[in-house]
Amino acid sequence: MRISVTGNEDRLAEKRNSFTSSAAIAPLRTSFQRNWRLYVDEGAELAIFMISACFFDVLLFDPALPVVNFLPSTALRRLLMGMSMGGTAILIIRSSMGKRSGAHFNPAITLTYFRLGKIGKWDAGFYVVSQFIGAICGVGLSALCLGNSLAIPSVDYVVTVPGRGGTAGAFCAEYFMAALLMLVVLWFSNRPPLAEYTSYLVGILITFYVLVFAPVSGFSINPARTTGSAVFAHVWTAVWLYFVAPVLGMMTSAEIYLRVYGKDSVLCAKLHPDPNYSCPFLCHFPLHRHPKDADLSVETNPA
Repeated sequence: MRISVTGNEDRLAEKRNSFTSSAAIAPLRTSFQRNWRLYVDEGAELAIFMISACFFDVLLFDPALPVVNFLPSTALRRLLMGMSMGGTAILIIRSSMGKRSGAHFNPAITLTYFRLGKIGKWDAGFYVVSQFIGAICGVGLSALCLGNSLAIPSVDYVVTVPGRGGTAGAFCAEYFMAALLMLVVLWFSNRPPLAEYTSYLVGILITFYVLVFAPVSGFSINPARTTGSAVFAHVWTAVWLYFVAPVLGMMTSAEIYLRVYGKDSVLCAKLHPDPNYSCPFLCHFPLHRHPKDADLSVETNPA
């Protein structure tokens, strides 16, 4: 009799564990089925950004190409590199993909909006995973197209490593760039009359960052972007700072914004809110539509 009771208890425990596991997986499955197109958008956005970075870095810094001789000034070529990357960011943010997904294409931005309570934990997780996959695929496709040109020392898969000032200098640069970028995004994107200009300001900041801070940190402010290059360059020097500094910098700006303006002042998690595109986030932006089949606000992290 005892054996029978014990057996029944084991079966009941097994059923409870099975039910608990299914209940835990259900939100993940629901999130993926509902929003997988947005995850694909996020990965594609960062892939495009990395392809652009690889192409323009080879064009401007490969000594075998005429641009190096035609423009011997490294600072001028770095300015052109910054302009090309800033322009790429603007186009991505204002593209159909960017207007749908929010154009984060950066785990640090996604995690910051999760902290602000604008995106659910499962969707934030899928966003981050898609961004890493997109970065790796972007550099991989560039390597197939550009060949050995992408591997030469002056390009080296646009890898990010500490430069002037060493690790400490790179950390401070990454932290400052990330904090300023997030402050600008939060200030402008959450003011409907000014939100239209957010993408342009992001592009201007990126141009400035590449010109000034590329010799210090390589310019990343994006853990996935750093990983995409490091995978192919096999260079992981001080990689931890490219994960910690951008997230810490953006989180700092988010905390400051919350303390000064309050939780209700964060209207949306999109870098370019557009009323013509439905919003999947926990959104309060005027005139935004909220479809039933795409809602990234489920199980949000309370700010």
